[in-house]
Amino acid sequence: MTVQSLQMPKNAGLNIITSALRDGEYRCQTSQEVRTACAAMAHRYLTRDPKDGNLFRPGDRAAAVIERAKNEGKLPEENISRIVVTGPYQLLPPLSDDDFKALYDDIAAHGVKVPVEYDEAGEILDGHHRVAICKMLDITDWPRFIRKQLTEEGKRSFARSLNFARRHLSGAQRQAVIQEHLKDAPTVSNRAIAAQLGVDHKTVSAARKRMVDGGEIPHHATIVGRDGVSQPAVKPIRTMFLPEPANFKELTKVAKIKRAEDQKIRHAVRTDLAVQIAARQNVAPWWKGVGQDEGRAFPIIYVDPPWRFKTYSEVTGGEKSAENHYPTMSLEEIMDLGCPGAHNSAVLMWVTDLSNGVKTLERWGYTYKSFWGWKKIYPGDQTGTGYWSFDNLELLLIGTRGDFPAPIPGTQPIKCTDHAVGRHSEKPVWFAEQIDRLYPTMPKLEMFQRRESLADGDVRLNGKWEFWGNQAGTPEGGAE
Repeated sequence: MTVQSLQMPKNAGLNIITSALRDGEYRCQTSQEVRTACAAMAHRYLTRDPKDGNLFRPGDRAAAVIERAKNEGKLPEENISRIVVTGPYQLLPPLSDDDFKALYDDIAAHGVKVPVEYDEAGEILDGHHRVAICKMLDITDWPRFIRKQLTEEGKRSFARSLNFARRHLSGAQRQAVIQEHLKDAPTVSNRAIAAQLGVDHKTVSAARKRMVDGGEIPHHATIVGRDGVSQPAVKPIRTMFLPEPANFKELTKVAKIKRAEDQKIRHAVRTDLAVQIAARQNVAPWWKGVGQDEGRAFPIIYVDPPWRFKTYSEVTGGEKSAENHYPTMSLEEIMDLGCPGAHNSAVLMWVTDLSNGVKTLERWGYTYKSFWGWKKIYPGDQTGTGYWSFDNLELLLIGTRGDFPAPIPGTQPIKCTDHAVGRHSEKPVWFAEQIDRLYPTMPKLEMFQRRESLADGDVRLNGKWEFWGNQAGTPEGGAE
């Protein structure tokens, strides 16, 4: 048979034959490629591996038909058959002719800009087409990156996640990739797979249901979420069981006894605190003599007043009220207390009620400027207390008087930050750190704070801070 009498395959067939001649073999990635290769095999352009139906090798007429294709211009030199790459981690459909040509031209002009990723054994995880084009262009040195300690499942997931979002795949091709991912990792949750591939979790869920119903993958009672923790595949329905009628009266009786005991304890605590408050009310604050050589003034006042307010929880009753934890003061008492702020000074005041906080700032002689917010992070599913909303945000009001400078532009912190909730009324040390960072050389007074309560390493122990506790006396470390 002459070369001219050989039947000319279509472009897809020529691509497969060329790849088989160059690499010694070609592994088909899709059923369509298998059909194309089988058609070429009928003309002895390819041979099929007897044990692997997807693997084909050059036939005795392969070189002749490719030579004819080149002579007839059906295999342009500059396009040298838009090869279809293979490899254990080439899991997505091959590039289209246009995409391959665009990548070829870009590498020819600029080289490889995105590193090719390998595993520790030298197998390509990402960059099969880049490597193939480099070989076509006789480029031997391209950027490489090695991913270590990935499992087999992890390598395949990594390869898919890198390519899925940046490839222009049809709907059917995207479904095929999702299904292959589910076959590799059937115990991974729909949301975790969706996050890896950049698709909606409902799309993954629908594909999983079809595959489970069709017997392609097994149903798993537990799955692994995005956090790596195993969880039930189907979350149980939460129910509430009421006690048996025979036990209801007995349980109610026990609950009443327990509530009565709790009320007695709370009453005793509040009574004791009231005595302590009364004992301190007749002591005048030391700063009432400021300006009369009887005390000193500070340019920065940091204060967490012991506001008196009532809280109520359906779970704990009123036991979360501040009065049950420390002596409190009424609004009028706090407003009358004042502070030893200098003529040019700033007050940073924690408030539980915005309106009362602004009133207190104004009574103390300050103009409201701004606030910082503490978004409280509670343990578990706790939410705090509140009436119109759960009080998971506490404000630190900022007021100034005189010619007090604002922070240097660009150094100020963001308005609201997240911090874990500590002991009752304890404020995150982060806020004191910001004050010290913004005004490191200014003396500072923290009201309603004791030096002994601070942990080692606290920024307020650096010598620039003084403290005034619940008792009306001079600041700790200050002159009488």
